[in-house]
Amino acid sequence: MKLSLYIETSVIGAYLDNDEPFRRDLTIRWWEHELSEYRAVSSVLVNREIERMQEPHRSGYLNLIRPLEQLEITDEISILAEGYIERGIFHRKYIADAIHFATASFHKIDYLVTWNFGHLANVRKQARLRLFNTTAGFFSPSIITPEFLVHST
Repeated sequence: MKLSLYIETSVIGAYLDNDEPFRRDLTIRWWEHELSEYRAVSSVLVNREIERMQEPHRSGYLNLIRPLEQLEITDEISILAEGYIERGIFHRKYIADAIHFATASFHKIDYLVTWNFGHLANVRKQARLRLFNTTAGFFSPSIITPEFLVHST
């Protein structure tokens, strides 16, 4: 059985980001050569975030996620995300990040993959999320960046 990955919007954005060549090149290498080793999913929220972006990248990003399974945002996910905000784990203006994590948690996805160091790939945040989810009886995915999924050469 394949490990599951929730691909968050920042990973999609890195694929075409000429301002960050390291992230872009690593993301492309991983996406094109190793993503198929996993059950990769995204969500309706990722799709909505990409639809709000400007061209010329929007179409390219939408094409990247088209083959991925799109998870729906349920009422339970919204309630879980609201719990993160009420406990101060996420500020309300970062509700999308809370929903990304809640979606991966609710669907028991092994890894949430992100380049978002400020609000997701942050050890203090991860510890608080893990504690909250464990106490509330929810699964806690590991939060990682694509570089942790690239095979060494």
